[in-house]
Amino acid sequence: MGTDDVPLDDKAKRTRDLLSSFYSPDPSSTPNAPSKYGTLDAINTTSFDPDQYMNLLVQKSNLEALLQRHVVMAAEIKNLDTDLQMLVYENYNKFISATDAIKRMKSNIVGMEANMEQLLDKIMSVQSRSDGVNTSLFEKREHIEKLHRTRNLLRKVQFIYDLPARLGKCIKSEAYADAVKFYTGAMPIFKAYGDSSFQDCKRASEELIAIIVKNLQGKLFSDSESIQARAEAAVLLKQLDFPVDSLQAKLLEKLEQSLGDLQHKTDKIENVYVESNDPSKQEKVSDWIPTTAHEASVGEFVEAIRANRVIFPDSERQLITLVQDLVIKQFETTEQYVKRRISSANLLGVLRTIWTDVLLMDEVLCEAVLPDFSLEAAQVAVKKYVASTFTYLLQDISDALLKVNVSPKEAAEEHSLQVALEASKKAVLQGSMDVLLDFRQLLDDDLGLLVKLRDFIIDWVQEGFQDFFRALDDRFLLLSGRKNSSNQDRGLTEGAHGEKVLAGLVLVLAQLSVFIEQTAIPRITEEIAASFSGGGARGIENGPAFVPGEICRIFRSAGEKLLHHYINMRTQRISTVLRKRFTTPNWVKHKEPREVHMFVDIFLQELKAIGSEVKQILPQGLLRKHQRSDSNGSTTSSRSNPLRDDKMSRSNTQRARSHLLETHLAKLFKQKVEIFTKIEHTQESVVTTIVKLCLKSLQEFVRLQTLNRSGFQQIQLDIQFLRTPVKETVEDEAAIDFLLDEVIVAASERCLDPIPLEPPILDRLIQAKLAKSKEQNPNTP
Repeated sequence: MGTDDVPLDDKAKRTRDLLSSFYSPDPSSTPNAPSKYGTLDAINTTSFDPDQYMNLLVQKSNLEALLQRHVVMAAEIKNLDTDLQMLVYENYNKFISATDAIKRMKSNIVGMEANMEQLLDKIMSVQSRSDGVNTSLFEKREHIEKLHRTRNLLRKVQFIYDLPARLGKCIKSEAYADAVKFYTGAMPIFKAYGDSSFQDCKRASEELIAIIVKNLQGKLFSDSESIQARAEAAVLLKQLDFPVDSLQAKLLEKLEQSLGDLQHKTDKIENVYVESNDPSKQEKVSDWIPTTAHEASVGEFVEAIRANRVIFPDSERQLITLVQDLVIKQFETTEQYVKRRISSANLLGVLRTIWTDVLLMDEVLCEAVLPDFSLEAAQVAVKKYVASTFTYLLQDISDALLKVNVSPKEAAEEHSLQVALEASKKAVLQGSMDVLLDFRQLLDDDLGLLVKLRDFIIDWVQEGFQDFFRALDDRFLLLSGRKNSSNQDRGLTEGAHGEKVLAGLVLVLAQLSVFIEQTAIPRITEEIAASFSGGGARGIENGPAFVPGEICRIFRSAGEKLLHHYINMRTQRISTVLRKRFTTPNWVKHKEPREVHMFVDIFLQELKAIGSEVKQILPQGLLRKHQRSDSNGSTTSSRSNPLRDDKMSRSNTQRARSHLLETHLAKLFKQKVEIFTKIEHTQESVVTTIVKLCLKSLQEFVRLQTLNRSGFQQIQLDIQFLRTPVKETVEDEAAIDFLLDEVIVAASERCLDPIPLEPPILDRLIQAKLAKSKEQNPNTP
């Protein structure tokens, strides 16, 4: 039962509350004072009720708690007594100290009154003597002051009379600052008495001041004078109340004139860069341009800006507009310059010249923020240079392709298509590598302007290649005739569409598309990844700038479409010959066949021309021949052999009926032969597809006619002659055999009397045609 059972925090809190209530002037302001005093904590309030407190304590506590409460209260009473005793001691000590201080002050003030009386007597004595001195010297002092004022006035009058002479001496010695000082000092007197007493002095002084003003103006506009001297001249003119605004306008006009001269010299620099296309000339030009007239003009212009700022501090806005106009004009000229075919070295030379000018002007006029201002203008110029470079690359490729459209004599020369294809491949791949190397020089240069544009240049190059290949695909469509040319491209494709698009050009475009997909795009992608990685100025949300997968898909599709277009063009050309052959004669009145028809020669010549073209452009495929024995059909022609086995003893009607019956029976027992397969970029595949389409067209033309026996026999003879040379040029002999048989079957079905030629007659006519062909072309094996 000790005091340890009571928490120390509660004890400390109660102690603070007691002390606070003791020293508080307002009892109601004590903290934690409850509004209702029906609790045991009410003992610390001013409205403490002992009876009520005891009743509550007895009601709420047992005997042990009452004893503990007694012990706690006894301890608190002791602490309070101790604290109260300490407070009484402290107050008593302070009271004793205050009493001692009052005693000391009282003892010190006792002798002060006598001393103050003595001091007052001395002051009165000094004052009386001073009044005596002032009275005795008053008249003399007044006289001296009057003489002094007269002397000063005479000195000023003398200065006014001597002013013209002084001004003349200042003009001779060019001490214009002293002259202005003298004249401005005399101005109040001239204003007051210039029209009366000092009229002659005023007139002479004004004449001399006019000379000084003229000299100061000459010094202000003189380029040989230093900036400090020109600034002093402007300040002196301002002190003479000369209208300086007109001088400022004249200086700005002079600056604008020098600005025009500077722009003219910049144009000369760019023209010299354009004229120097070879590297040797470029080196010679770059050796002397930066150190000649342009640098001197820029230095003069910068010095003029510095002088203008010193002379006219309020001309900052006009100067900022002036230098920004200069930068704008320089970059506008550069934008026109980059539209020509220039190298990155030329562009770097121009940009370096402009950037040097910008830095020089920024040193004297940093408020114009020229580096940031020129950065925006350079961004436009460099972007146009990148776009212009890709435009010229596209033009080079188009020029290489248009070499296919040569004159007829030149077209007969061997390997013309191959030369055009190789030149086009070189233009695409080597041209792209040269362009990347050109752009790489822009990235590697340490010019501050280009360093800030590095990420933009990387994005522009990648976007440029993406747009370039899309434009190249459109150009292929224009050159192939599969897309109408706009007014902008009409002049470019004029050579390709003068009469008709050459089929050889379409074949070159098809193979070039394959080359771009398989070789050019991977190589360009590697170079971009190695030298033009990074960027990101266009933002992640816009996606990658260069997507090689998309370009590959475009040119894969373009290669297939162009190859089909070439096949269609060649097939249509041969179909035109076939249409004329079968629509011109009257097949019902056809004469007996005497020789192979001339359309066969034309057909074989077309196939020979096609073979020559594809040999120059397309690679050779696998050496496989789809023989008749390899096909799913029978080993002998079920359509032609029965015709050759017919006996002459049958009647015409019996022969026709037997032929048709055996034909339809053969269709039932013969398996299907696959005719049209996927076209590959090989010589054999293209030639085979063209032959298949032509034979199919031939079959359809035959079905549209009605034949007599001689017409049927003529078609039989022509087809039999075609069989051997055509099968030698294709890889799928089974399908060709099948289509040739189909032509003869179609002719027999459309014949009124389908009796074929006897084999001996057929062989004799074919041999005669072969002998005749050999006589006409001895070199033909």
